[in-house]
Amino acid sequence: MKITLIAGPCSAESEEQILKTAEFLATKTSVKTLRAGVWKLRTRPGGFEGHGEKALRWLQSAKEKFGLSVAVEVTTPEHVELCSKYNIDTVWIGARTTGNPFLVQKIADSLAGSDLSVMVKNPLNPDWALWLGAIERVEEAGITNVIAVHRGFGTTQHSELRNSPMWEIPIEIKRRRPDLQIYCDPSHIAGRADLVFPVAQRALDMAMDGLMIEIHPDPKHALTDAFQQLDFSEFEKLVSQLVEKDTHGKHNELEQMRAIIDDLDEELIATLAKRMKIVEKIGEYKHEHKVSTLQMERWKKLLENRLNLGRKYNLNEEFLTALLNVIHAESLRIQGDKR
Repeated sequence: MKITLIAGPCSAESEEQILKTAEFLATKTSVKTLRAGVWKLRTRPGGFEGHGEKALRWLQSAKEKFGLSVAVEVTTPEHVELCSKYNIDTVWIGARTTGNPFLVQKIADSLAGSDLSVMVKNPLNPDWALWLGAIERVEEAGITNVIAVHRGFGTTQHSELRNSPMWEIPIEIKRRRPDLQIYCDPSHIAGRADLVFPVAQRALDMAMDGLMIEIHPDPKHALTDAFQQLDFSEFEKLVSQLVEKDTHGKHNELEQMRAIIDDLDEELIATLAKRMKIVEKIGEYKHEHKVSTLQMERWKKLLENRLNLGRKYNLNEEFLTALLNVIHAESLRIQGDKR
């Protein structure tokens, strides 16, 4: 494949696990870079939080034995220093760190004079300027090989995906910085092993330059993010099924716009589902208090208000009226079912 592949476990759990993964990548795949989390502070305390420096030794051993380059996440200047000590090739700045410019600057300062490659994941919140700012801080430290990594964004919208792709944000980064490589982390966007492939394929369709995928010898017993890691055979199958398209030609813009539409449609449907849940509760209240289902004055005011709002956004009034009538009819049906 022309696209760059990076793979490895979410966490470095043991030397045996790291060496087994490295052997698989070196002998069965075209992957040249092994990734693994060494420092794994979790959202809440009490879980597995990584082996730290000891795990760096395992990665150094895997590098020497199988000829792979290795990549780990760093969150402090001290982590950067230890990575240099153990000949780590690439470090990445994680989503929580990217969202803190003060911490990013400290890490960038510690990288000055280093020959490390640096990957910068997007922040948790959908803010392209914050993401690009972190990348620029690293570049200003003199790092010449900086790569953006799209791992999705936190959202209140319900979705089968762990994180919302919001493809318009990496597209905006690419528009502003066409020289910058952007990789995709489909494992963190998907959150489930069975959803990694469609996200990875979408990333290729969107002209991403690389994929970072989490794999594990025995995902069911992984100490972190067990549900989103692929086993070795699943990874081989995924790579064999990926289709690289001519996304740098005339159809690239079309694919990007379609991906944005897909995201917006999912948000729209999720919002409608939330609305109908409230409608159900209104129906229960009306039934309990013997209030009629249809409240004509309320409906007239709502329709007028929504049409005024639609005018602000230049929506066709006939289209919006028809849409609101369909939604209102479904709302009345749901409330009627509660009686």
